[in-house]
Amino acid sequence: MSAELIIHQAGPGVTVQDLGRSGFLAYGLSHGGAADRLALAEGAALLGQPEDTACLELAGMGGTFEATADCRIALTGAPMRASIDGTRLAWHASHLLPAGARLSIGAAESGSYGYLHIGGGIATPPVLGARATHLAAGIGAPLAAGDRLPLGADTGTRTGMTFTPAPRFSGGAVRLVPSLQTDLFSPAERDRFTSTTFTRDTRGNRMGVPLLSDGAGFHIDGGLSVLSEVIVPGDVQITGDGTPFVLLSECQTTGGYPRIGSVLPVDLPRVAQARAGDMLRFSFITLEEACTIEARAAEARAKLPRLLRPLIRDPHSISDLLAYQLISGVTAGDDLERNTP
Repeated sequence: MSAELIIHQAGPGVTVQDLGRSGFLAYGLSHGGAADRLALAEGAALLGQPEDTACLELAGMGGTFEATADCRIALTGAPMRASIDGTRLAWHASHLLPAGARLSIGAAESGSYGYLHIGGGIATPPVLGARATHLAAGIGAPLAAGDRLPLGADTGTRTGMTFTPAPRFSGGAVRLVPSLQTDLFSPAERDRFTSTTFTRDTRGNRMGVPLLSDGAGFHIDGGLSVLSEVIVPGDVQITGDGTPFVLLSECQTTGGYPRIGSVLPVDLPRVAQARAGDMLRFSFITLEEACTIEARAAEARAKLPRLLRPLIRDPHSISDLLAYQLISGVTAGDDLERNTP
């Protein structure tokens, strides 16, 4: 009998996710998948398994989980307070979850989406080639107490590893490439857009994130007469009231709002992870520059396994062990006698 993950309690946005579905855009189904795809690569590196292995996405809040057999886990994405039977766990790290122990994950301490990876992955039946829940399309549903998820066979053994994640959990700078409608915005409007500091609205979900600013909205002449056409995650639509709206993994497949630009895939996790009130600023780069940046990002993801380090260093692996001060506070040995009343 295969191992299972038991859901004892789950936040309102806990779903099964992987890299999503390709090839269904023409049928009205967007790619979907994890809101922060880099977090999947990080989890894969920690557990030594493929990047498209299904895991749990925790939107703002985790839950309480139990495995029916010993299993390896990894925690990536937005840092959350986590513990096993009350013992605190390091985030951005891999751990052993013993059978029957309770894994508790609380609210996000920064960022929006945390990820719980299991050695062997979540082995629910694939739908249209993927296991990802796509809420907008009605594929799957948020997890709830009492759900039991089958786990795949784990071929790895290593745990207790960690890494330094790419900073992306508090807003920041985001790069854009021009879209088909960028030139419909006047140079003055484009300059105003890139000089504006936006904050993430409290609204927003896996379909997209609205951005707020103190100034007037952004407009083009005839903006509402743009023909509906294909749109993809990362596109920045300007809605009828002039509000920028950054599309995320579960966005619709077509839209008629003008797009002032499109966020680079490598920067999209920074938008997805931004919390309400976090600041975001945008800048345009050329398509050639974007291709170079994306190629470098792909190389960096491939190098992630080499950047892992033990949570606790093994003395046998410390080449300069004798250079460490292993004992401090050395005394003459007669302190107790001198200080005794």
